[in-house]
Order: sequence, then structure tokens, then C-alpha cells
Amino acid sequence: MACYCLTVSRLRLALGTGARRIHVSAAFSAKAKVAMSRFEPGSSINYEKMHENINIVRRRLSRPLTLSEKIVYGHLDDPAGQEIDRGRTYLRLRPDRVAMQDATAQMAMLQFISSGLPKVAVPSTIHCDHLIEAQIGGAQDLQRAKEVNEEVYNFLATAAAKYGVGFWKPGSGIIHQIILENYAYPGVMLIGTDSHTPNGGGLGAICIGVGGADAVDVMAGIPWELKCPKVIGVKLTGALSGWTSPKDVILKVAGILTVKGGTGAIVEYHGPGVDSISCTGMATICNMGAEIGATTSVFPFNHRMKTYMEKTGRGEIATEAERFIDDLVPDNGCEYDQVIEINLSELKPHINGPFTPDLAHPVSDIGAIAKKSGWPLEVKVGLIGSCTNSSYEDMGRAASLAKQALDKGLKCKAQFTVTPGSEQIRATIERDGYAKILSDVGGVVLANACGPCIGQWDRKDVKKGEKNTIVTSFNRNFTGRNDANPATHAFVTSPEIVTALAIAGTLNFNPETDYLTASNGEKFKLEPPTGDELPSRDFDPGQDTYQKPPAESSSVKVNVSPSSNRLQLLEPFDKWHGKDLENMRVLIKVKGKCTTDHISAAGPWLKFRGHLDNISNNLLIGAVNIENDAVNKIKNQLTGEYGGVPDVARHYKANGENWVVVGDENYGEGSSREHAALEPRHLGGRAIIVKSFARIHETNLKKQGLLPLTFADPKDYDKIRPDDKISITGLKSLVPGKPLTAVIKHSDGSQDSISLNHTFNETQIEWFKAGSALNRMKELQ
Repeated sequence: MACYCLTVSRLRLALGTGARRIHVSAAFSAKAKVAMSRFEPGSSINYEKMHENINIVRRRLSRPLTLSEKIVYGHLDDPAGQEIDRGRTYLRLRPDRVAMQDATAQMAMLQFISSGLPKVAVPSTIHCDHLIEAQIGGAQDLQRAKEVNEEVYNFLATAAAKYGVGFWKPGSGIIHQIILENYAYPGVMLIGTDSHTPNGGGLGAICIGVGGADAVDVMAGIPWELKCPKVIGVKLTGALSGWTSPKDVILKVAGILTVKGGTGAIVEYHGPGVDSISCTGMATICNMGAEIGATTSVFPFNHRMKTYMEKTGRGEIATEAERFIDDLVPDNGCEYDQVIEINLSELKPHINGPFTPDLAHPVSDIGAIAKKSGWPLEVKVGLIGSCTNSSYEDMGRAASLAKQALDKGLKCKAQFTVTPGSEQIRATIERDGYAKILSDVGGVVLANACGPCIGQWDRKDVKKGEKNTIVTSFNRNFTGRNDANPATHAFVTSPEIVTALAIAGTLNFNPETDYLTASNGEKFKLEPPTGDELPSRDFDPGQDTYQKPPAESSSVKVNVSPSSNRLQLLEPFDKWHGKDLENMRVLIKVKGKCTTDHISAAGPWLKFRGHLDNISNNLLIGAVNIENDAVNKIKNQLTGEYGGVPDVARHYKANGENWVVVGDENYGEGSSREHAALEPRHLGGRAIIVKSFARIHETNLKKQGLLPLTFADPKDYDKIRPDDKISITGLKSLVPGKPLTAVIKHSDGSQDSISLNHTFNETQIEWFKAGSALNRMKELQ
């Protein structure tokens, strides 16, 4: 492994105008130096500036502040003049960092290249974790991915070097685990082009998932806009013990709030129960907060975070954070918009699903519920790891159960896979024997990547359409999410419960009360899992997989072949023509849940994330057409024939027909992928009209010049027919807070007029008029 020497140029930890800096102790281990050297030039930890901003806002508001407010308002571009009203006003913020995973980084970097700017203005990183398909095992799958994706990896590596971005090579690990190990710290504001960016809240950071266009704004040095979040408080009392894990906290919260209950809010955990949860356990809870639609989630700074930072080479930062502890915890007497209380001592292990992450069940009940519901009881595959649950502690607790089974002569009855979250985790669990135990019980250790969690799984044991059950320690379980099989019943739970159910081979097993049969016929119960929070011998960093941006990059070439089917330079979208949008076709009226997986599927489509025209062939192919309850089968109103959604969209565009999509509640739930907004814009869409939006998707639509509109009366959804034409009027006088009107012309000659709401502010209206936020950025240069 390469030796890293830490220099001030690599680690510029500026502390206010006095230029006081944190210097790295000579006593730091070589491993600590490796972690610290991954701060790019310009990285700063400016607690004094944040403290100054907080005090300005506190004087203005004259009230105690939540932790979320302190960090968010501490990053205001104009703390003295910014209008602040939770849930109403838009904040202009100055995030500290940007992080991008490889699937979304392609489009983000293509947009940044289009901006014409020479370098990123804030420290930024790219992480290669999404394009590695799980087939055989870690080493073989990684090598295959490097060969299959060579063109994309080369583009990302050279674009990173050219524009001053750090590059984590394939095999490094999952973006959120890398951020937790290297870049997150208490009080930092980081935005990432992945919906599970909130993972960093486990280190007291405000980490928010966004689309690539938002990342481009930050990388360009433009203040970033966020609707002032409400704050949901979750008060934790008691302490975790036995079979209950941090994952059960968020599974319980998801059951309470549902998939949209956190929309527009930050979830802030507090209370005496916090100290019973490890730092990586807090990250697990924050990570899956994306499943309730929350802007992000966060925990207050405590000794568990300090210990983790010391183990990952950032002890000096933790010490500095202690100086500013009052800014990194909530004020006494602060008020939350909603409060949930959970007694950890009474919390039981949970398992959520199938098909939605908020369908919560106690593990003790799932067998009976599955029987009653007709869900398959046999567990075909158990999968542990992912960005949500791949910490050293997670792996240790799973290994403790695997060891008990092995000691009794048992192996997993189900197939079993293990996904390490990072190269550091892989190397450490291999050194400490966990990987061997998990392998011996029947596990296959996959590459340090997202793999089956995002559909990168070449599954062979069942046929498409075959009804079956899998259990995972992942975060999402939408229909077809993991294996592209809509008949797979996926359940989300903790790594410990996944391991126990994989050993038993059935959902109808409660490890707290039920017995297994040893190879000698003896009946035995699994003892509650145990595992060290952190390795006693420090982390083994494993192979060096990081490419730092060069100081001089003028000679670096970034090539995109015009004949490539993986990458495509972007052409600007057309500007608004200054008139109302008349007689638009209804491309599809969507029935029920429509996530970004439905709008722009992942899995095999990931290979086209850098080629807008090619990936647009998956537009809404997973959405259910209300006309016929079919998927990817809509009527072309020009020909009278039925075809796939993208095919009909292309036909409308070729014939000069604008179109709209009509949808249901929480439209665009799930991943942050901005392709779900780029594709409809590229294929001729002008507006998306729904009952309600998920936060990230609504912003992504605005960024690309589309009109995200909601029914003033949700019942008006029922008035729209698939063969209608819709005109949207009032666009010439489009202003914040003023509804628009839709005139719905039916094929029988009748028509309806309905009111449509929007959340555009003045800046976002300029995006619409310019055709996109990127177009507007160029206008202002």
C-alpha cells in the first residue's frame, strides 16, 4: 500500500479569520494519516464561522434552537438578512462539501462541464460503487466491472482530475461508508447525489441527498437553495439490548411516519437513549430516514462519535468539536414541529415489508402475518451489508450468530451474501476472522459496492415472476428493486435478524423464543448477538483506492466519443416560449405508488446513466397505467395503437406534441436520481401534475425546466382521462404562491377547469423561463 504523508496543503482546517488551524500530531498512526490525507486542498472545518452565524440568527429569532437549525442556519449565505420560517421560506446555504456516486456523478460532471467553469469551488469527491454487479464474488465481480465500465470509469477519473475532484476507484466501497470514515464530522454540511447521503448524520453532520444539478450549483460556488425544513424530534429513552439493534429504531419510526411523513423535515434524535447507540448505529438510523421522505436526519455530538473519529484518524477534529459542543447539541427548551418518543428498553426487533419500507412488523409476529397474507415463508436469500448496515459492529454481531450455528454443525438454509461497506471494513473483518466465519456458514462475500441493494444482482436461483421471499439489511424494498422480479417479497431488517432467518430458512422463526435443531439432533436457541463497536487493533485500511486531484490539471484530457453508447455530452434544453402551454397530451395517468425506480429504473439501466438519450428508453416503464392496470403499455393518441411509454413519448415529440404526466401521492419517492427528471424533459414533457411530490424529485424537475404541479383539490385527479388534452394557463404571471389553472379538454367535447398549486420561488421561476437551472447559470456568467 502507498505511504501517505500528511501536509497542511492536504489538510487545511481553517478555524475562523484568525487562521488558527488544527495540526496533525506526529503521534498519529500511519493509518490515521491515510484517512486524514484524503481531505482535498481547500477542505475546511470552520466552527468559529458557524458559531458566529448561529449567534446572529439566535439574536434575530430570540428563541432556543434545535441542533438541525444550528447547523443549517450556521451555513446561511446571509444570516443577518435571510428570511427564516420553518416549512415556508427558501434558505440560501453554503455547504462545505459535495459527494457523488458513480451512477449520478456521470450526469453531474457532464452538467459541470457544460457550465464552462475551470474548477470546483468546494471540496468534492466521486465514489465508484453503483456499477459493480453481484454475480460470483467480490474479486471476480470487481474485475468484471472494471472491464465492462472502463469507458465510464476513465471519464470519471479524468473529469475528477481535470476539475479538482477526489476520485475513489471501484472497490473503494459505498459512498456513504467512505464519507463516514473520512469526511463527515459534527457540524459539517455536505450534499450528495444519492438519497442515502443522510447517513452522515450519525456523526452529527447535516448531509442531504440532492440531484446532480444541485451538486453543480454547489461545485460552482453558487448559494444552494433549500426550503427551510421543519424539525421532527425523536426522543429516545432507555437503552438498546439483546436482539434489538439501531435498525429497529428507524424501522419503528418508518412504521409511525410512513414513506412521506418526514417530507420537508429534518428528523432530529435526542434524549438519554442516544448514548446507548454506537456512532455507526446512529448512521444506520439516519441513512434509512430517506425512506420516510425526510430532508435528512441527525444526532447530537457525543462520546460515541468522538471515539469513532479517533479510530478513523480524526481525533483532532473531535477535540475541536468539543470546544464548540454547545453548537453541536440542541438548546434546552427548543421546540419541534412534532415529537415521537421511543423507549429503547421496550423496543422489539422489527422487519418491514414487503414492497414498501414502512410496513412495519415485530419479528415475533411476521410468521403469522405472512401465513395470513399469503407471503412465502421460505427465505430464499438473506443479504447483509449495504450502506445502511455494513459497519464493523454489524459484521461482528452477524458473525457471532454464524459462529453459534457453526458450533452446532449448522449452515444457512437460505443463500447468504455479505456486502462490506468499504475496503477498510472488508480488510478489517478479514483480518479479525469475521469474514471467514460468515463464509463458513454459507456466505458469499461480495464486492465493496451497492450490489443487490440497488438491483445490481445477477440472480439465478428463481425465475422472473416466481413468488419468493428474501430478507435484507438494506433500506429499500420496492417492487423489483433488488432483483428485477416483481414477485420477490423483500423484507428489510437488521443484519442480526437476516442472519438468524437465513440460518433457520423461514420467516416463521423468532430467534428470541424459537429453537433450532443442531446436527446431532439437540434443540438449542441462539444467544443474543454480540459484537465490538470498533476494532481493538484499529482499522486496517486495506488497499489504497483513492486518487487525489492534481495541483495542475491543464494537460488532463476528458474525452467523450460521439459514437459512445455510455456517455453523451449535453445539449441545452429549449427556453420557455413565453406563452401558456396549450393542448398537451396526457402521456400516462399513473396509478398508485410511483417511485424514481418506476420512473427511471436502475439495475441494467445503470450503464446508460451518462447517456441521456439511451437511458430515456426506460422512462416510466415501471409505472402502472390507470387505464388498463398494465406496465409500460399506453395508448398513442395519434395512432390509436398501444406502445411502450418512452416510445409513445418519442412519437409525440417527433410530431410536435407536448405532454404531461398525471400521478398520485408522494410521486418521485425514493432515490435522488435526476434522470427521472431529465428523461421526461428530454422526451418532450412539460409538466408533472400529481397529488404530492417527494422533496428531491420536485426540486429535480424544477432544475430541468419542468413544471411540478399539485392538485389544489386531490379529488381533481379523478377528472383527468387518458385521452384528455390539458392546457396550463397563467404562466405569464407566474409568481410565488399564485396557483395556475389547468383546462382539461375531454374527447367528448366537455371540459373541466381546475386549480394547480406550485412551490416555485423567484429564483426557480427564472430556471423555468431559461429552460433549466443550468441555462440560467450560463445567462448569469
